[in-house]
Amino acid sequence: MSAADKLLNYVTFDTQSDENSETTPSTEKQRKLARALVKECQALGMDEVREKDGTVYATLEANTSEPRTPIGFVAHMDTASELSGANVKARRVERYDGGVIALNEQYAMDSATFPALKKVVGDDLIVTDGTTLLGADDKAGIAIIMQALEEIIRDDAPHGRIAVAFTPDEEIGRGVDHFDLSLFPVEYAYTVDGDRIDAVDYETFNAAQATVSIQGTSIHPGDAKDRMVNAALLAVEFASMLPEDQTPAKTEGREGFYHLVSMEGECESATLTYILREHDAEKFEKQIETIERVRDTLNEKYGDRIEVAVRRQYANMKDYMKGDMRAVERARKAIEKAGLEPVSIAVRGGTDGAMLTQRGLICPNLGTGSYNHHGRFEFASVQQMDRMVRIVRDIVEGE
Repeated sequence: MSAADKLLNYVTFDTQSDENSETTPSTEKQRKLARALVKECQALGMDEVREKDGTVYATLEANTSEPRTPIGFVAHMDTASELSGANVKARRVERYDGGVIALNEQYAMDSATFPALKKVVGDDLIVTDGTTLLGADDKAGIAIIMQALEEIIRDDAPHGRIAVAFTPDEEIGRGVDHFDLSLFPVEYAYTVDGDRIDAVDYETFNAAQATVSIQGTSIHPGDAKDRMVNAALLAVEFASMLPEDQTPAKTEGREGFYHLVSMEGECESATLTYILREHDAEKFEKQIETIERVRDTLNEKYGDRIEVAVRRQYANMKDYMKGDMRAVERARKAIEKAGLEPVSIAVRGGTDGAMLTQRGLICPNLGTGSYNHHGRFEFASVQQMDRMVRIVRDIVEGE
């Protein structure tokens, strides 16, 4: 099997996570893929294979007498909430010619709307049928890691200890809440959870979720003068008081944002859910202060009707690396060996690696050759996945 074949198998598992669930993992269906990966790792002959709290762990002990740095690779099993990941019907587009790809009668994609397609002209692509997401985020990462391990074992390639972990619930910010570092005995690791394969990224957003709960007073509208307080209208007013130029649709690069993820309500009560993102730690704290200041302003105006709960999700991994660039430099050498010019960009998102780095395990992020994540226009390049397998192998064998 190839990495692409593995991806086509993994996307048949519905592994969507659920941020409203209080279980670990958040959805039981993630365990189905976890069990399949346990069997696959065991079949490869890996050591200490187990599933704990929804995370799959496995190690491959060193096969050389000379000392080598133990390293790890991490990818997540769950898919995003924006679109269903059930009943995925993936297909191959052979030798993409740069034109329009019709997914179904309603949806199509072209390089003008989706510039990532310009990078893969001539490649074989894996796409959806337009009714679901693909799930290459991050099943392409799992496929690349598993294919690299299969080849390393098959070829008896020299290596130090390799640890792998496949996590649940990354998409809802809980991927490593229960990660057991004692089962992952390495000096540093990599998440394989990006898009472009020339990138090794070690700067992420600082991230938090803010839940705004609003209590109104419902009165019959015919007798409501000076008595009704409409929670839904307060929600609209709250949203209007945040910086209108700091939304995802108006920011890029290192510019942070307030993203209104969901809004629901009626006269009696309303709820707003925001995610806050900022690379700079000081600006990030000011975002939280802004949300709380809007709350205080409206509570002074309407009485104590608004509560804000802020849950910090992850921090910028660069701030916790303390200048240790060993993992980054090792990956850059492998990318150069593949004939690519390595780049490191400020990631407008986060990975399990951000939280692992915060916990003391440095864990920069690598690409997968898959693009347009979290939606029906997601696709993966077969050739870029193959090159990424080679890059992972060169990271392992390159010391």
